[in-house]
Amino acid sequence: MSTPYILLIEDSDDDIELTKRAFAKNHILNEIVILRDGEKAVQFLFENAFEGKGTPQFILLDLKLPKVSGLELLERIRSHESTRLIPTVILTSSKQDEDLLAGYRLGVNSYVRKPVDFNEFVEAVRQVGLYWLVLNQIPRSSL
Repeated sequence: MSTPYILLIEDSDDDIELTKRAFAKNHILNEIVILRDGEKAVQFLFENAFEGKGTPQFILLDLKLPKVSGLELLERIRSHESTRLIPTVILTSSKQDEDLLAGYRLGVNSYVRKPVDFNEFVEAVRQVGLYWLVLNQIPRSSL
């Protein structure tokens, strides 16, 4: 069995570092696989079949990605048999209600707006990690 990991699909170096620091500060030690654009995410998820790493425990997905948008990627994740059950959380700075509505229409599990304050961001990541890594139960046999 492969080691559980978190898939972070994010193009901002600052947000990647903040997320990694927030996980570390909260003692969330799972490996974080980082993909910096939607096209690389498509390759990783669908063409390379997770690159031998197994299925991620959950996906943190930014909306404003180069090459393939986060919403387009979410639609592909939910329409493909091998990825449709992976818990997917949109983690974005977008404050547009249309993005929130579109995310839920496409089947996102959760939508979290990135707080501007680092301490608030650390707390948000702690809660996301606690829920999706510890409390949430996913059907392992289906993945």
